[in-house]
Amino acid sequence: MTDQLTYRLGESGETVSTIEKNSFFYAMIAAFVLLNAFTILPPKLLETKTSKRLHRVFPVGDNYRDYLLAWFYSFGGVINFSLAVVVLYIHSINNQQEITPDNFSFFFYLIPVLLVIWIIALFLLFAGKAKQLQKGS
Repeated sequence: MTDQLTYRLGESGETVSTIEKNSFFYAMIAAFVLLNAFTILPPKLLETKTSKRLHRVFPVGDNYRDYLLAWFYSFGGVINFSLAVVVLYIHSINNQQEITPDNFSFFFYLIPVLLVIWIIALFLLFAGKAKQLQKGS
């Protein structure tokens, strides 16, 4: 690849925006580490009982605790999948002999759909837990 990576094309396929290859590499590494830290930290706090509030609401043996842990870990997978699609798209723009950028249109519609589904699932988990807490009160 060249030293400058194109990450945005114009209407007729001309380069609109570029970034240095090393800057892109380190930015993607930083995004990967930060996003994974934010998605892994809450379930780890719950599993290790570091957060007393979370442990009080989601005690060991509670089904919703397991559902919440599964949600967080699978959400990390969705985030990583999104980052992988972005990296592969940038690769396809800069190396059009292998994969054309047009092949990624499906994934650019899939990513927001997956994120919305996961967010709705989180609200459903919290709604179910709220009903469980109300019944227990």
